[in-house]
Amino acid sequence: MGKQPKYLKGQLLLDGGRLYGSFFHRTVVLICQHDADGAFGLVLNRDSGTKVGDVLIADLPDQIKNLPLFVGGPVQPAAMSFLHSDTFLPDANVMPNLSVGHSLDDLIEIGESFSPSKKLKLFAGYAGWSPGQLEDEMRRQAWLTHPATLELVFDVDPDQLWRTILRQKGWKHRLLAESPDDLSVN
Repeated sequence: MGKQPKYLKGQLLLDGGRLYGSFFHRTVVLICQHDADGAFGLVLNRDSGTKVGDVLIADLPDQIKNLPLFVGGPVQPAAMSFLHSDTFLPDANVMPNLSVGHSLDDLIEIGESFSPSKKLKLFAGYAGWSPGQLEDEMRRQAWLTHPATLELVFDVDPDQLWRTILRQKGWKHRLLAESPDDLSVN
């Protein structure tokens, strides 16, 4: 009997030092969906340098307009996704108390809610894998995995996220975290 595939929904994928020169060099990707049909994720540490309100033309609450917009991945750069967390989300679809959404109406509704504990992160584009593609990349050891937490998704400085997680993974990964971006200058 064949081994069941290990799906990575709710996990973080980190460049393990083998993706130099690619879009995913030094990225941290939250896997939001993963099953036999493929995988969908969002890059957590690639700030676009713009605010949501500068790009998304909609009647959004000011608190959403002023949020940074992240580049979620190289696929469909005009597609919008958002991560939403709150103290208690009974229908969370990524992991406990964390959901991914794509609807502008849902985003506006979340923005207008009065929950002081809600957190939002918005993305343009996403990372996508066809059936078996992510499993193949995992067999080739292109990625390291790490359990996702709400703190890592929302509270760690995105510019430091990749290094912060690698430092938590032990001495071998700490060396990678401390290496220069371009190894030829080392």
